[in-house]
Amino acid sequence: MSDASTSRKSTNPRLEAVLGHEFFAAHHWKRRIALWLGAILVALAAIVFAKASDWSFGLFEKMVAYKPWLPLCVTPVVFGILAWATEGKLRAARGSGIPQVIGTLHVEDQGFRERMLALPIALSKMVLTLIAMAVGASIGREGPTVHVGAGLFHSLGRRFGYTDPKAASRFILAGGAAGIAAAFNAPLAGVVFAIEELAGAFEHRFSGLLLTSVIVGGVVSLGVLGNYSYFGAVDVNLPFGNAWLAVLATGIVGGLLGGIFARLVLLSRRGPLAYIGRFRARWPVIFAVGCGLALAILGLISHNTIYGTGYDQARAFVQEAAQTPGQWFGINKLFANTVSYWAGIPGGLFSPALAVGAGLGHNIAHFLPGVPAAAVVLLGMSSYLSGVTGAPLTSAVIAMELTDNQSMIIPIMASCLLARAAASLFSPTPVYKDFAERLVRDFEERQRKDLAADEARADAIAEAIASTEVGKSSEPTNRTTAFEDMSTQPTQEELGLESTAEPEPHPEPPEGDEHDPPRDHR
Repeated sequence: MSDASTSRKSTNPRLEAVLGHEFFAAHHWKRRIALWLGAILVALAAIVFAKASDWSFGLFEKMVAYKPWLPLCVTPVVFGILAWATEGKLRAARGSGIPQVIGTLHVEDQGFRERMLALPIALSKMVLTLIAMAVGASIGREGPTVHVGAGLFHSLGRRFGYTDPKAASRFILAGGAAGIAAAFNAPLAGVVFAIEELAGAFEHRFSGLLLTSVIVGGVVSLGVLGNYSYFGAVDVNLPFGNAWLAVLATGIVGGLLGGIFARLVLLSRRGPLAYIGRFRARWPVIFAVGCGLALAILGLISHNTIYGTGYDQARAFVQEAAQTPGQWFGINKLFANTVSYWAGIPGGLFSPALAVGAGLGHNIAHFLPGVPAAAVVLLGMSSYLSGVTGAPLTSAVIAMELTDNQSMIIPIMASCLLARAAASLFSPTPVYKDFAERLVRDFEERQRKDLAADEARADAIAEAIASTEVGKSSEPTNRTTAFEDMSTQPTQEELGLESTAEPEPHPEPPEGDEHDPPRDHR
């Protein structure tokens, strides 16, 4: 039997070599299945979320068409409810979601990752964002999609047995990349965003995970929605020469305003913005109600153009439509984004930032009559996004993919780099990174407090034990005890009698005596 088996193996050495290749290893196939399944789920979640967002904002548009003043009543109340709902266990569902993903990539503590990326957090993120859109919040869905993607990949990776912190980090990164790629239908932007913004570095081991998740998610998106550009194809280019003044103008203006916006939403701990931050920390619900009221007033002033993601308005600018939101759209949208983000409700920054940049580019184009207006709008979109996020490469790739335009890539990259430098005058640290650092600092501070509390508890126990020992050893000695009374009586030896009782054995000390030093159960 063994000879026959040996002969069969020896007659197929090539087949053995192929089957023994690393490609067929069971653990590699388990990881591939986890990645493919995760990418499919993220793509489907992004598609459902996009459709639900359009439906939700459609409800708001019907409300405004019925009574334009209704947002003055409805929006503040719902903003307050959302702020109240995210004060407790759902606090991780606040804001964009991208800082939470960045924080979990830099903190390998499982408890921290569970709080930031748990499936209930991802689900509540989507639901609460839809509610915010139903009352006109000036927010986007791309940041929440990144958060949901990272949460799904993290949970799926753990179910497949990838509990090692490094392996979990790779799944989180792949989920974030799949989320941004599915949200914009921009696979290259997803990869670049994961490397530049989420991870902050590139490792060779990450490349396969990123590409696999993005490709599978892209195939699902193509199969369901077809091949499309987010803002439609924009066939325009920027001639060399004086037209490059548009690069300089959009880079400086977009970068400065992007840096100002980042500084506004960060609410630094010093200066005038610190008062706003302290007020929000003390009365978050009342502050959110005020933000909702400010947004509704801005909506009335702007003829209801500043609500929602700003997608339709940005598309009108970049496609040079006959009807556009007007000259003040960019500035009004910037303030709308600010008060929406101040409220602390769930929602992203990407789409609203692109809308602001499109409005600013439209304004700058009026001062450059010899330059194609669509090209200036495209530069404005990318430069402002670069100023806000501090990610020039991601901003350039997103602008290129969202408009299906490769001829503008060099001017766009130049404008984005210039905008990043200009934005650093007001916001040296990019907004997502700053928020992520705050999350990490809060977590580390909480850990230090817990450790100090455990040490104080252990010291208190030790002091209590020490005081008990001292109390027993300091009992008064001038009292006559039974032993002393017996010791004053004559013994048998003194009376000349022999002792007939056997000596009692000396008792063994019990294990784990109460006077042992306390064990550290931490």
